[in-house]
Formats: sequence, structure tokens, C-alpha cells
Amino acid sequence: MRFEKWQALGNDYIVVEERDLPFELTPERIERICAFHTGVGSDGILLLSQPERPGFVARLRIFNPDGSEAELSGNGAREAILYLRRRGWTSSDEFSIETAAGEIRPRITGPTTCRVDMGHARLRSDAYPDGPEDGTGTLVAAGREFRFQHVSIGNPQCAIEVPEGLEELDLSVVGPPIERHELFPQRTNVSFWRRTGASEIRARIFERGVGETLSSGTGATGAAVAAVLRGVESPVTVRLDGGELEVEVGEDLHVDLTGWAIPVYAGELSEDFLKEIE
Repeated sequence: MRFEKWQALGNDYIVVEERDLPFELTPERIERICAFHTGVGSDGILLLSQPERPGFVARLRIFNPDGSEAELSGNGAREAILYLRRRGWTSSDEFSIETAAGEIRPRITGPTTCRVDMGHARLRSDAYPDGPEDGTGTLVAAGREFRFQHVSIGNPQCAIEVPEGLEELDLSVVGPPIERHELFPQRTNVSFWRRTGASEIRARIFERGVGETLSSGTGATGAAVAAVLRGVESPVTVRLDGGELEVEVGEDLHVDLTGWAIPVYAGELSEDFLKEIE
């Protein structure tokens, strides 16, 4: 099985074309392939296939390392977008891709950069069914009360402003109970952020089905939307452990995400490994 390993701000994915798969990608196989030490090691798998509808370049499915399927990933989407361009699926600078979250429209801006139209963020969604119109709420996790902003941007985000002590916060302790909190029946991604300038924030991300990550495009987007709602100027520079992303948030909550992604290496899973996970 041929694949490429890509990364964007330290958020790494295995990119696979469906035609290269020798079997169906089950949750168990995804876990084995993504496992560090005994597999390739990654934050997930990006599966590319022919589109189901005309007018699209490809269909993108995104799998977390625990085998669950994510609706969208900002970093993963950029990796898939630049892979498609490099591998000749399209020669256009602007095109459309199908995802579980709907259509995304990227624009290639350089050899390793692109801008992604993420659509409109919503403050009300089925992922926070009992939430008010403004998407705010309060919860308790690890014995601490947090006020949060729910944002749906293809997948659910719980953005929490932490004015002090952000770097000291133990995400391995506070992240899991928020991800699986009863308020969020589909589980949720969690971003913890603080203001660092008029149009800049610092954020740390706990991803649903992954854990703490160096970066997350949708996590950065959720944090940026929450920050703009609280007076931070757009476009917002989001400083993550893996680097910076730019998130432009319109008055109607339309979001554009700009950043980079690069290939790390190409590889092929051995026959012995494939037999183990058949």
C-alpha cells in the first residue's frame, strides 16, 4: 500500500489514494497504521478518491488515529489540497473538494501554501443541542469551571479563553472530560486560547479522538471565531505550538484559513505488515 506522510505545523497525516488500498479502512486497521513505534505514526489518515459529484476534483475522508472519522481538518485539508496539486489531480489554482462537512474551496497561493474557504461558522448546531443562540456555556472539568464558546466549522469546537495560566494548563487532564462532556453528544474538539495582541492570540489544542496536538486548523478557527466575538481584530494570527495560522473571520462569520503544508516522505507498507492487519 503506497502512501505519503505530510505535515502542517506538526500536525501529520498519512495520505492514501483509495485505488492503492488493498482492503477497506476499518477502525482497527486505521489504529494499527497510525500507531507510533509499531505503525507509520501519525495524527490520522487522509483518504482521497474520485468525487461522487461533477465539478469536484476529489473526495476527501479524514480519519482520526482512534479509527473515528472527522468531518473536517484544516491542516489535513491543506495537506490533501497540496498533495492533489503535486500529484496532478488538478492544474488549477482554485478548485472544489468534497468532504463530510460539505464543499471546501481552496486557492493555491504558493508551492507549499494555500488559502481555504472554510464556509460559515455557526454558533448553534446539533453538536451542542441545548446551547443558546450565541453558543456560549459553562461546564466543569477536572474540578475547574470553564466558560466556553461553541463553534461549528464543519466539526464541533469548544473554545475556552484562558487569560492566565494557559501554558501551565495540563490538557491531558482537562481535555478528555470536556471532549466527552454530556453537553456535546458527538464529542468535541477543544481549544484553549488567550489574547496576545490586537489581532493575535495564542492557542493550545485538544483534538477529538487524538489528544493534544501541535496544531489544528479547525481548532485554530474555533479559537479565532471566539476571539473575534470578544473584540480581537480579524484577520487573526493564531500562534500554536507548531507555528502560526491566519484566520480571517467576516462579520457574517465566513472563515478563510491560510497556512502551509509539506510532504515528509513517501513509503509503502510491507506485505508482512499488511498480512498482520488483514
